[in-house]
Amino acid sequence: MRPARYGPFPYSPIVDRKPLRWSNGAYLAVWVIPNIEFFPLNATITNEAQIIPNIPAWSQRDYGNRVAVFRMMDVMAARAIRGTVALNADVCDEHPRVVERALELGWELMGHCETNCLPLTRVPADEEAGVIARTLDRIEAAAGSRPQGWLGSGLNETWDSLDYLADSGVRYIADWVNDDQPYLMDLGGRTMVSIPYSLEINDARAIGRHYRSSDEFSAMIRRQFDVLYDEGQVTAKVMAIALHPYLTGVPHCIGMLADSLDYIAEHDKVWFATGSEIVADFLAQTSESDS
Repeated sequence: MRPARYGPFPYSPIVDRKPLRWSNGAYLAVWVIPNIEFFPLNATITNEAQIIPNIPAWSQRDYGNRVAVFRMMDVMAARAIRGTVALNADVCDEHPRVVERALELGWELMGHCETNCLPLTRVPADEEAGVIARTLDRIEAAAGSRPQGWLGSGLNETWDSLDYLADSGVRYIADWVNDDQPYLMDLGGRTMVSIPYSLEINDARAIGRHYRSSDEFSAMIRRQFDVLYDEGQVTAKVMAIALHPYLTGVPHCIGMLADSLDYIAEHDKVWFATGSEIVADFLAQTSESDS
């Protein structure tokens, strides 16, 4: 993608679009995205004091992969909700039991860089393609299938990231948080699907950065759901719930996740789906509308 005033897609006001319908009749597709990340002890951590080693910040995140993620998994499994993991490839080597358990539960794995301490914007230009390829190759080796989706560390991309991702077989991207529906990107004749993600319904922003309580975050999730569910009766929508185990999976917050998921599940015509399932259904609707 070359530097431009707008993205690799046309401006599309939602009021002018043909109504979208999920094939199962759902008003709203809900995908839950656990961000499972690795932070080396000898590296700095974004948004934390830039000291090495930063024992408190590192330990909090390590708790996420030692304890909290399994608590989150239990809550979601009890409700038959599968996650779509934004996965640092280094987790496959450093914390393989987390990956094994995710696969046992039927969760989908997306690429999420090698480590969260090195977003694509901090990678030398001549090494970016290699970082993307290594990330996807390592996850494929662990999972037995190549990731179809990608969420950049910090949602960061360079001007070349989308081309490199397409070259590596990625079908959908979650970095562009500018819509409530999927849409197509044109990468020089190749198609990439942008899937709705969220910086607001995201515990890293709400709890970790803005210090909202778990009750406040739960209220945000419910209000987001209520509006999108109501609008979805006219044209189908997507709701993303972005989570980090070291925040949502701690004992005093985990009940918030359980209660929020139960609230959503009480409604008819809600589809808990993985990212690739949503994208496949969207592409089917798009193909039908073009035929």
